[in-house]
Amino acid sequence: MKKLKEKTVARSLAKGMLAGLIGGLVATAAKALTEKIYRPRTHGEPDPLAILAEKLVGHELVGTQKTTAVETLHWGFGALTGAAYGALAEYYPQATAKDGAAFGMALTSLTHGTGLPALGLPVDSHDQTTRERTSEMATHVVYGVVTETVRRKARKMLG
Repeated sequence: MKKLKEKTVARSLAKGMLAGLIGGLVATAAKALTEKIYRPRTHGEPDPLAILAEKLVGHELVGTQKTTAVETLHWGFGALTGAAYGALAEYYPQATAKDGAAFGMALTSLTHGTGLPALGLPVDSHDQTTRERTSEMATHVVYGVVTETVRRKARKMLG
């Protein structure tokens, strides 16, 4: 049996970031869909992104302003995080462990465990039920796996 020679792809920061950005956008949609099925906030808690948006503009947002601000932050963060992941994966392939699931779990810890509290946003996991905490982890794992799956395919297409 003839052994197939595997093609070596030269590392490229720009291609890695682009592939990750594409993956991050698709994963953001997947995470949003998963959150509709397996909600992370079931008791009417405010969305941390809504609070962040109001902090950034310095006043309360209502209606479409609030929706637009939250969606902008949600999609922007998903795209930028994907791009950063794509760059990291390009030079440190171990970052893609468990087909992106490890990335999703790390992202949960970085955002909900460190980032949001550092911004002064209320993220008290003691007030969350086990179901709500597992929803946060599960939806971030979905984000990580989808980001990696799409990033890998996009990176191959970019050459």
